[in-house]
Amino acid sequence: MRKFLALIAAFVGMGAAANAEKAEMRVMSHSFKPLADGFFVSPQIAPGDVEAAKALGVALIINNRPDGEEPGQPKSAAIAAAAKAAGIAYLEIPVSGMSISPAHLDAFDAAMKENEGPVLAFCRSGTRSTVLRAFARARAGDSADAIISEAADAGYNIAGQRGALIALGAK
Repeated sequence: MRKFLALIAAFVGMGAAANAEKAEMRVMSHSFKPLADGFFVSPQIAPGDVEAAKALGVALIINNRPDGEEPGQPKSAAIAAAAKAAGIAYLEIPVSGMSISPAHLDAFDAAMKENEGPVLAFCRSGTRSTVLRAFARARAGDSADAIISEAADAGYNIAGQRGALIALGAK
Protein backbone atom coordinates (compact mmCIF):
# COMPACT_ATOMS: atom_id res chain seq x y z
CA MET A 1 0.00 0.00 0.00
CA ARG A 2 2.85 2.41 0.82
CA LYS A 3 4.44 1.76 -2.57
CA PHE A 4 1.09 2.46 -4.22
CA LEU A 5 0.70 5.76 -2.33
CA ALA A 6 4.28 6.72 -3.15
CA LEU A 7 3.63 5.98 -6.81
CA ILE A 8 0.48 8.15 -6.77
CA ALA A 9 2.34 10.96 -5.00
CA ALA A 10 5.12 10.79 -7.60
CA PHE A 11 2.57 10.81 -10.43
CA VAL A 12 0.74 13.83 -8.97
CA GLY A 13 4.07 15.59 -8.46
CA MET A 14 4.98 15.00 -12.11
CA GLY A 15 1.66 16.54 -13.09
CA ALA A 16 2.38 19.63 -11.00
CA ALA A 17 5.82 19.96 -12.57
CA ALA A 18 4.36 19.57 -16.04
CA ASN A 19 1.68 22.18 -15.28
CA ALA A 20 4.32 24.62 -14.04
CA GLU A 21 6.32 24.05 -17.22
CA LYS A 22 3.20 24.64 -19.35
CA ALA A 23 2.49 27.87 -17.45
CA GLU A 24 6.06 29.06 -18.17
CA MET A 25 5.60 28.24 -21.86
CA ARG A 26 2.32 30.19 -21.98
CA VAL A 27 4.11 33.29 -20.68
CA MET A 28 6.73 32.97 -23.41
CA SER A 29 4.61 31.72 -26.30
CA HIS A 30 3.38 34.71 -28.26
CA SER A 31 4.30 36.16 -31.60
CA PHE A 32 6.49 39.02 -32.58
CA LYS A 33 4.31 40.81 -35.12
CA PRO A 34 6.08 42.46 -38.05
CA LEU A 35 4.82 46.05 -38.16
CA ALA A 36 7.25 47.06 -40.90
CA ASP A 37 10.40 45.74 -42.46
CA GLY A 38 12.82 45.34 -39.56
CA PHE A 39 10.35 46.47 -36.89
CA PHE A 40 8.40 44.05 -34.69
CA VAL A 41 5.88 44.69 -31.93
CA SER A 42 4.84 42.28 -29.24
CA PRO A 43 2.80 41.83 -26.13
CA GLN A 44 4.82 41.54 -22.90
CA ILE A 45 7.96 39.47 -23.33
CA ALA A 46 9.90 37.50 -20.72
CA PRO A 47 13.67 37.02 -20.44
CA GLY A 48 13.31 33.66 -22.20
CA ASP A 49 11.90 35.39 -25.29
CA VAL A 50 15.12 37.26 -25.95
CA GLU A 51 16.68 34.25 -27.70
CA ALA A 52 13.73 34.15 -30.14
CA ALA A 53 14.29 37.85 -30.83
CA LYS A 54 17.98 37.18 -31.42
CA ALA A 55 17.07 34.43 -33.90
CA LEU A 56 15.11 37.06 -35.87
CA GLY A 57 18.20 39.27 -35.94
CA VAL A 58 16.79 41.84 -33.51
CA ALA A 59 19.48 44.36 -32.59
CA LEU A 60 17.41 46.51 -30.21
CA ILE A 61 14.59 45.75 -27.79
CA ILE A 62 12.46 48.72 -26.70
CA ASN A 63 10.36 48.28 -23.56
CA ASN A 64 7.35 50.61 -23.60
CA ARG A 65 5.83 49.16 -20.42
CA PRO A 66 6.48 50.60 -16.95
CA ASP A 67 7.58 48.11 -14.30
CA GLY A 68 4.85 47.20 -11.82
CA GLU A 69 1.96 47.89 -14.16
CA GLU A 70 0.53 44.44 -13.46
CA PRO A 71 1.24 41.78 -10.81
CA GLY A 72 3.53 39.03 -12.09
CA GLN A 73 4.86 41.12 -14.96
CA PRO A 74 8.53 40.35 -15.73
CA LYS A 75 10.88 43.03 -14.42
CA SER A 76 12.58 45.21 -16.99
CA ALA A 77 15.97 44.58 -15.37
CA ALA A 78 15.62 40.83 -15.96
CA ILE A 79 14.77 41.34 -19.64
CA ALA A 80 17.61 43.87 -19.98
CA ALA A 81 20.07 41.34 -18.50
CA ALA A 82 18.89 38.66 -20.94
CA ALA A 83 19.24 41.12 -23.83
CA LYS A 84 22.76 42.08 -22.73
CA ALA A 85 23.73 38.41 -22.47
CA ALA A 86 22.41 37.87 -26.01
CA GLY A 87 24.27 40.90 -27.38
CA ILE A 88 21.07 42.88 -28.02
CA ALA A 89 20.75 46.56 -27.08
CA TYR A 90 17.91 47.32 -24.66
CA LEU A 91 16.11 50.58 -24.04
CA GLU A 92 13.26 51.55 -21.74
CA ILE A 93 10.77 54.14 -22.97
CA PRO A 94 7.95 53.44 -20.50
CA VAL A 95 4.57 54.85 -21.53
CA SER A 96 1.71 54.89 -19.01
CA GLY A 97 -1.59 54.22 -20.74
CA MET A 98 -1.68 56.09 -24.03
CA SER A 99 0.01 59.21 -22.62
CA ILE A 100 2.66 59.53 -25.31
CA SER A 101 4.63 62.74 -24.87
CA PRO A 102 7.12 64.61 -27.07
CA ALA A 103 9.86 63.21 -24.78
CA HIS A 104 8.72 59.66 -25.62
CA LEU A 105 8.83 60.49 -29.33
CA ASP A 106 12.26 62.12 -29.02
CA ALA A 107 13.64 59.03 -27.21
CA PHE A 108 12.10 56.73 -29.82
CA ASP A 109 13.47 58.79 -32.74
CA ALA A 110 16.95 58.88 -31.16
CA ALA A 111 16.90 55.11 -30.63
CA MET A 112 15.89 54.51 -34.24
CA LYS A 113 18.65 56.82 -35.53
CA GLU A 114 21.31 55.19 -33.35
CA ASN A 115 20.23 51.60 -34.05
CA GLU A 116 21.36 49.45 -36.92
CA GLY A 117 19.24 46.38 -37.42
CA PRO A 118 15.79 45.04 -36.60
CA VAL A 119 13.88 46.37 -33.59
CA LEU A 120 11.42 44.66 -31.24
CA ALA A 121 9.19 47.00 -29.22
CA PHE A 122 6.84 45.63 -26.59
CA CYS A 123 4.26 46.67 -24.01
CA ARG A 124 1.32 44.83 -22.44
CA SER A 125 -0.45 44.12 -25.74
CA GLY A 126 1.72 45.73 -28.41
CA THR A 127 -0.68 48.63 -28.93
CA ARG A 128 1.35 51.32 -27.13
CA SER A 129 4.44 50.29 -29.06
CA THR A 130 2.47 50.45 -32.31
CA VAL A 131 1.02 53.88 -31.49
CA LEU A 132 4.40 55.24 -30.38
CA ARG A 133 5.91 54.29 -33.74
CA ALA A 134 2.82 55.63 -35.53
CA PHE A 135 3.16 59.01 -33.80
CA ALA A 136 6.87 59.15 -34.65
CA ARG A 137 6.08 58.42 -38.30
CA ALA A 138 3.34 61.07 -38.26
CA ARG A 139 5.73 63.63 -36.81
CA ALA A 140 8.09 62.79 -39.68
CA GLY A 141 5.29 63.65 -42.16
CA ASP A 142 4.25 60.16 -43.29
CA SER A 143 0.73 59.51 -44.57
CA ALA A 144 -1.93 58.92 -41.90
CA ASP A 145 -3.59 56.33 -44.14
CA ALA A 146 -0.31 54.45 -44.61
CA ILE A 147 0.39 54.52 -40.86
CA ILE A 148 -3.08 53.24 -39.98
CA SER A 149 -2.89 50.58 -42.69
CA GLU A 150 0.51 49.37 -41.48
CA ALA A 151 -0.86 48.93 -37.95
CA ALA A 152 -4.00 47.18 -39.22
CA ASP A 153 -1.88 44.73 -41.23
CA ALA A 154 -0.19 43.75 -37.94
CA GLY A 155 -3.55 43.37 -36.19
CA TYR A 156 -3.74 46.73 -34.42
CA ASN A 157 -6.66 49.08 -35.04
CA ILE A 158 -5.39 52.61 -34.50
CA ALA A 159 -7.91 54.34 -36.78
CA GLY A 160 -9.14 56.27 -33.74
CA GLN A 161 -5.73 57.98 -33.64
CA ARG A 162 -6.18 59.64 -37.07
CA GLY A 163 -6.75 63.09 -35.53
CA ALA A 164 -3.61 62.81 -33.40
CA LEU A 165 -1.59 61.58 -36.38
CA ILE A 166 -2.69 64.58 -38.45
CA ALA A 167 -2.04 66.96 -35.55
CA LEU A 168 1.48 65.57 -35.32
CA GLY A 169 2.10 66.30 -39.00
CA ALA A 170 0.88 63.25 -40.92
CA LYS A 171 -0.31 63.97 -44.44
